[in-house]
Amino acid sequence: MNPSAVTPESHESNSGRAHAKQWWAVARRFNTVAILVVLMIAASFVSEDFLSVPNLANISRQVAGVGIMSVGMLLVVLTGGIDLSVGSIAALGSVLSAMLIPQHGLFFALCASLFVGALCGFVSGVLVAWSRLTPFVVTLAMMTVARGIAMIVSNGSPILVDDPGQALLDFGRHAYFGIPGPTFVMLIVFIAGGFALNRLRAGRIVRAIGSNEEAVRLSGVPVARHVLGTYVASGVLAALAGIISTSRAGVGAPTVGVGDELTVIAAVVIGGASLAGGKGGALNTLMGVLILGVIGNIMNLASVPGYHQQVVMGVIIVAAVLSQRGARLWRR
Repeated sequence: MNPSAVTPESHESNSGRAHAKQWWAVARRFNTVAILVVLMIAASFVSEDFLSVPNLANISRQVAGVGIMSVGMLLVVLTGGIDLSVGSIAALGSVLSAMLIPQHGLFFALCASLFVGALCGFVSGVLVAWSRLTPFVVTLAMMTVARGIAMIVSNGSPILVDDPGQALLDFGRHAYFGIPGPTFVMLIVFIAGGFALNRLRAGRIVRAIGSNEEAVRLSGVPVARHVLGTYVASGVLAALAGIISTSRAGVGAPTVGVGDELTVIAAVVIGGASLAGGKGGALNTLMGVLILGVIGNIMNLASVPGYHQQVVMGVIIVAAVLSQRGARLWRR
């Protein structure tokens, strides 16, 4: 008997394993979607108001800033880095946009705020990419500096947006094609981020850097330049999130984004990104943002105190990391 012959039983076994791998790949890719759907169904039983259009629109408005920042954080995390300064840069963008509008007009104020965000990201990126400093330390320092500058230029007080910024206020409070303005911006950012990661060479390089930086460097790719680009993008998107906050609240506040860096990291991790780099996607990150938003909304509807909500969010982050590790072990 030929030992290399393939029997019907072995063929069926191989086919079964192939199907199992395919189902597992699909489950891994869309697990955050399934979690979001289950949460929304559970929330509908907690409160009959959850699935109302005003409440869902409110959730999307509330997570817009975190969602915008999470795209920048995803890019940085894919390279194996981290950006703790996003919340502080958002505060700086919020304050500058409100402060510059009366004197220089809306367009200049928005451009200047985004430029300052890019500049903050550029400084962090240079120190990480070329000086080879630890991203955690560099962005922690930038977090302190950006927050301090926001406090200085605003004298520690909120800056009211008056009539010259009415167009910005209208954008933050109105809906377009049935989608709230802040949510509209968030979706555009996610679409652009997903396109860049999946279709552009630079996006594929960013993912490859996190997987094997040395191999990418040996292939002749300017790794430092691409790493720098991710931090600049993170800074710009953080400043944009601050502008969105100003449009929603009608004030530029130096306290915007306090603690948001942790929420943004949580959204990226819940979305399946690996903090070691090389793994993550825009769609799953969006699902992570919405999952956090739904959980927060459920706890608000259930009248859970704010401090208790922080404990729940911490537990969720740990559970997400443990589930990723468990999935890797199971595949082995």
